Amino acid sequence: MANDYFSSRDRLPVPSPNRDSAAEVQYLLRAEEQLLHSISARIPLAEMLRKICDALNSEMGNMVSLVSLSNDDANFLASIVKNAAIFGLYKFCSATVVGGDDETLGSIEMYGCVPRRPLLGEVRLIERATCLAAIAIHRHNETANGAGRCDSYIPLVRREPASASVV
Repeated sequence: MANDYFSSRDRLPVPSPNRDSAAEVQYLLRAEEQLLHSISARIPLAEMLRKICDALNSEMGNMVSLVSLSNDDANFLASIVKNAAIFGLYKFCSATVVGGDDETLGSIEMYGCVPRRPLLGEVRLIERATCLAAIAIHRHNETANGAGRCDSYIPLVRREPASASVV
């Protein structure tokens, strides 16, 4: 009997057919609006990128994501991949963060507990996260360079194929 009780926790959750997609869209729009307000308030870049990752992780569940900037140390990034493998995490997705002038600003790396590829709805969330990250990085760079305005900035999104395992 004890075995029957614990075996139920290993089953995959079944999607709920009664999910209110309109309410979900409204929630996502409010979350994105809050992130955009944080970018406008010029909170520090590291904190902003963490908020974007937290929102993405929260919405997708069972994910760990991080944004790396294009000028980050390659050895540090390699250690993240190695540590993910040590903790049994699999590479879920890697998406390039691209600026309006087609400049690579960084990337979003996502790791999960189960090797799989993103579903269509998840791809859309990842694309929105890369857009938000591009806006935050661009705003930070313009502020650091003294420009301060980003009215004409339109981020572009490029996706890289997901990998089923950490290399």
